[in-house]
Amino acid sequence: MHLRVQKEPQPSRSMNALEEIVRRRIAQDGPMSVSEFMALALGHPQHGYYMKQDPFGVGGDFTTAPEISQMFGEMIGAWVADAWMKCGSPERFILLECGPGRGTLMADILRVTKGAPGFHDAADVHLMETSPVLREKQKETLSEYEVQWHETLESVPDDAPLFVIGNEFFDALPVQQFIYQDGRWYERRIGLEGDALSFAACDASAPEMAGLPAPKNGDVYEYSPLSRSIMAELSARIAKAGGAMLFMDYGYDQDAYGDTLQAVKAHQFAPVLESAGDCDLTAHVDFAALKSAALEAGLECFGPVGQGDFLRALGIDVRAHMLQQKASEAQQKDIQSALERLSGDDAMGRLFRVFAACRKDASMEGFA
Repeated sequence: MHLRVQKEPQPSRSMNALEEIVRRRIAQDGPMSVSEFMALALGHPQHGYYMKQDPFGVGGDFTTAPEISQMFGEMIGAWVADAWMKCGSPERFILLECGPGRGTLMADILRVTKGAPGFHDAADVHLMETSPVLREKQKETLSEYEVQWHETLESVPDDAPLFVIGNEFFDALPVQQFIYQDGRWYERRIGLEGDALSFAACDASAPEMAGLPAPKNGDVYEYSPLSRSIMAELSARIAKAGGAMLFMDYGYDQDAYGDTLQAVKAHQFAPVLESAGDCDLTAHVDFAALKSAALEAGLECFGPVGQGDFLRALGIDVRAHMLQQKASEAQQKDIQSALERLSGDDAMGRLFRVFAACRKDASMEGFA
């Protein structure tokens, strides 16, 4: 299986502060791994993309599902409440969101679950967020709730069942890239051509690629150790204490070859190696690897399935119809447009995948 992502070249320009840092490190230490480049571009304390701005919405660089319509968060909230009840309605549980954006999804989840008796009394709400800018947005959005923040999973309590959600979380985690050339694999790194950043093939050991077809010259394989590590830790916690997880992201169901690393700025594709720190950087999520980590921990897994099928199974069409009954003609059109964007096969409905897992003593029958 091979994947390709659209990339649009832009004119070259002078380097910004973060690119200068990257250039100096490469000049000193040699070619930099793609994963280190992503980590710096997104998370540098001063110049990292997520450290210095709110990237969401029309005025930002991209829009996520919770920002498109309240219907998305309402469906996720219904799923979380149902999962909690199927797990025996524990009297105390950890409700954790990974990469919570502006806090919109959690706000919608908490609003819709007010109708689930005992849910709010039992929930300890935790957010895993590294961006100080987005933390402030989340505090505003969730001001009426008691919330605890964490930079990493290590500080999240592990003494209660864990119900974890994440929308477009794994796609922003760093990936390594390996490229097949002249009959062998090399690590794809970032070096210098003059003062400009460029990709280079370097000697390195490639990870195991069991189940993939024989590679062709130029094939790229992406591997995210951090994604696998986080999924393994979440799965271990759920296996021990109970609970469930739900992740939505764009990606692929089976291991595949393909260069999916992409940059986005102002809702348009941008060159990956230009404007580091000023563009969002993502890679498609390898759901097969995430599922494998959950299965190794002994969890029962569901999906991945298309986001459209998942939302329709939860009743988003019915919810849209209910909202339209009380809406103006213009609002009705907006609701229909949001519905099609979230669940349509030519929009987010097919590319975005949904994956869930739980301990085997909790039935998640009817996931999708």
